[in-house]
Amino acid sequence: MVKHIILWQLNDDLSPEEKVHAAAAIKDGLERLAGQIEGLIDIHVTIDPLKTSTHDIMLDCMLKDADALAYYAAHPAHVKVKDGVIAANTHGRVCIDYEI
Repeated sequence: MVKHIILWQLNDDLSPEEKVHAAAAIKDGLERLAGQIEGLIDIHVTIDPLKTSTHDIMLDCMLKDADALAYYAAHPAHVKVKDGVIAANTHGRVCIDYEI
């Protein structure tokens, strides 16, 4: 199995209300991928980190294997969320993938 974790920072030019809305839209868009993409075992998005955090949003998902990760990355449903709400509202992407 492969663990796929991404951290994002919300764009600085967003108002506090826009940040809440954007984070919720990102969470909803990503978590709706559950059951849609073969090999995606689990997906969870955190949008309420502690104030000590350096990032605003965390994607934490489990995939069957490295091939499933590649399939997920290119899947049209994922690309729609990534190129839409995520790209429009975030910067500072940090990613780590590892086998379990």
